Amino acid sequence: MTTETPLSATSLDGYVRTGIADGIGRIEFFHPKSNALPREILRDLASAITALGADPAARVIVLQSGGTGPFCAGASFDELAAIASAEQGQEFFSGFARVILAMIRAPKFVISRVHGKAAGGAVGLIAASDFSMAVTRASAKLSELAIGIGPFVVGPVIEKKIGLAAFGAMSVDADWRDAAWGERHGLYAKLFDDIAAMDAAIDTLAATLAASNPEAMAMLKRVFWAGTEQWDTMLAERAAMSGALVLSEFTRRAIGAFKTR
Repeated sequence: MTTETPLSATSLDGYVRTGIADGIGRIEFFHPKSNALPREILRDLASAITALGADPAARVIVLQSGGTGPFCAGASFDELAAIASAEQGQEFFSGFARVILAMIRAPKFVISRVHGKAAGGAVGLIAASDFSMAVTRASAKLSELAIGIGPFVVGPVIEKKIGLAAFGAMSVDADWRDAAWGERHGLYAKLFDDIAAMDAAIDTLAATLAASNPEAMAMLKRVFWAGTEQWDTMLAERAAMSGALVLSEFTRRAIGAFKTR
């Protein structure tokens, strides 16, 4: 039986929805502005992942976004522009930290379905999954430096997934990397030429995992994410760094320029 529960209403008709069928929990998020992530969607994503992680009916989690455009454009530029204090900035960026922590600490594998481009914080969500599948058009970039901040909050999980050299390259050269680059460096586990083939592969893997030993998967997941036990403190500090930088005149101008494109 499938159940779908819309979570709290989000700005500009965005949403986070969850469903469980045949042991597979699915979370879909959407925002009309290229699946950007305002604070409400970040909050609901963290809550949805935590809830499915605790629900014995869901033995594996699939994370996806809605629509046919980008997978996710990262942080909402409207909300970045509206931040008026360092405290507000830290709280906004802490939303990404909560989602990442929920993903890596859920006692179940998280599979990410990447149907389009991924920018900024979206790369962190993909890196925080345990297995990611993407289409060949799913280019990725870390755009933070281009607007005067840095990938501080998402950086640790990206570095853990693809290594320091590749993370550093993405951070310094804030341009698009094609999906083949992402697969070579471990951001994507498998690539597909079209969405139908990707979805078929996700369904097959998710069904296999849903029939696997939950205890073994939970133990293996702890092995994957060993060394992240102190990330609550580190990511809070990183969120404060981004929260302060977003108030700088340089970043204000850069965000304004991006919004007018």
